[in-house]
Amino acid sequence: MSRTVLITGAGSGFGRGAALELAKRGHKVIAAVLNDAQAAELAKAGPKLTVVKLDITKAEDVAKVDQWDLDVFIANAALGQTGPLSLIPLERLRAVFEVNVFATVAVTQRVALKMRKKRAGRIIIVSSIGGVRAGLGSGPYTMTKHAIQAFGTALRAELKMFGVDVCLINPGPYATGFNDRMANNPGEWFDRKTAAPEDVAAMDALVQRITVGQLDPADVVKRYVELVEAESTELVNFVPPDIVERMSKSMPAR
Repeated sequence: MSRTVLITGAGSGFGRGAALELAKRGHKVIAAVLNDAQAAELAKAGPKLTVVKLDITKAEDVAKVDQWDLDVFIANAALGQTGPLSLIPLERLRAVFEVNVFATVAVTQRVALKMRKKRAGRIIIVSSIGGVRAGLGSGPYTMTKHAIQAFGTALRAELKMFGVDVCLINPGPYATGFNDRMANNPGEWFDRKTAAPEDVAAMDALVQRITVGQLDPADVVKRYVELVEAESTELVNFVPPDIVERMSKSMPAR
C-alpha cells in the first residue's frame, strides 16, 4: 500500500537514501532538505520525489507540514557534535540541542496533532546507538540522542491512545560521512595546538572509534523502508540488531 511519507534531513545520508528508495517503491515521498544545493541535487536524483526546503529550527518552516496529509513522518534531521563536555561553549551545546531536541520535538508535535485528530499514522524518530550509550568525546551528541530516546519512548505510550504508532531507529556506525564530519571537526572552539594533551588524545581516540570500520548505509535505508511499510513496530530498532553487543566490544557509535 502506498503511503505519504515526510522525511526531514533528506539532503544527505540515511534520509536521502530512504527518500529515494521509498519513492522507487511507489510511496509519495516529501523530502525535506536544508538548502538549494541539496534540493537541486535530490530533485535530479529522484524525479518522483516532492523536494521542499524545510529548516526545522524555523517556525515558519515547521508550519509547512500542515499542508500534507501524512501517513508516516520520519524525524531524521540532526546535527553532529563532538568534544570535551568540560570545555565546549554552552552556546554551542545549546545549538546542538536546538536542532536535535527542541526543533525535532517542535516538528514532531506539529505532525502528531494532525495524526491524533485522524487517529492514524506513524512517527519514526531517528535516534542512534548514542541514544543508549555515551562515551569519551561524544558527549555533546549523545546527550541529545538520550533526550530523543526518552522523547520517543514517552510519545509512543502517549499516542498509542490515539491510534498513532511511534518507534525509534538506532543506527550504529555507518559510512554516510556524518561520523567523519563530527569527529574530525569539533569546531573552532577546540584548538588542538593549545589543548591539553589529554584532550587531544581523547579526540584522537574518538576519531578512531567512530570513523574506522563503518558499515554500509544501505542496511539502515532498508530498515527505514521496513518501518514505513510494517503493519506494526517495536519501540527500539537497532541497526545492526546486535549493535549493543558490538559496542560492548568497543565498536564505534554513529
